[in-house]
Amino acid sequence: MNKQKRIEILTRLRDENPHPETELEYSSPFELLMAVTLSAQATDVGVNKATRKLFPVANTPEQILELGLEGLRDYIKTIGLFNSKANNVYKMCQILVDKHGSEVPENREALEALPGVGRKTANVVLNCAFGWPTIAVDTHIFRVSNRTKFAMGKDVVAVEQKLEKVVPKEFKVDVHHWLILHGRYVCTARKPKCGSCLIEDLCEFKDKAA
Repeated sequence: MNKQKRIEILTRLRDENPHPETELEYSSPFELLMAVTLSAQATDVGVNKATRKLFPVANTPEQILELGLEGLRDYIKTIGLFNSKANNVYKMCQILVDKHGSEVPENREALEALPGVGRKTANVVLNCAFGWPTIAVDTHIFRVSNRTKFAMGKDVVAVEQKLEKVVPKEFKVDVHHWLILHGRYVCTARKPKCGSCLIEDLCEFKDKAA
């Protein structure tokens, strides 16, 4: 795919949704970090359902620690892998209190050193909480990037590196939101809605559906 096509794709996505946001509900960097950590292999809808009850009760590292591991488990038991996630979140809160003054660090290395936080989670937090032009590649972005031929790569890191290279600076802060939403609602895994896709004429996917 050439540069001109990519810019046209990004321009159309931006025109349709000028101020995209994550569908996870949060009101502070810590709530975002919690929500993204809980969302691994789970839906944003499922995470929001749990955090709507949890955050009014505990939405700081200290409050989570006061809640205790069992208490935390009770609030997130509807989310997949809740046992290991509860353990990670609890340890993460202890580290935030002990090492970071209870604040979420605006630093990739420090974020990735937290239990349950990988590169993708760190990228989402840096982007959504702090406005960094990071690109978090999840399954939706991986699929859309490869299927459309926008930024091809054999794994998520390769796709992230390709996107970093080919996405112009003016689109970088928002591009991962546009691609996630496009993958979630239009360019779906099993039956992509090619007929109602606003970038169908620019997409290089060979087996387009009606």
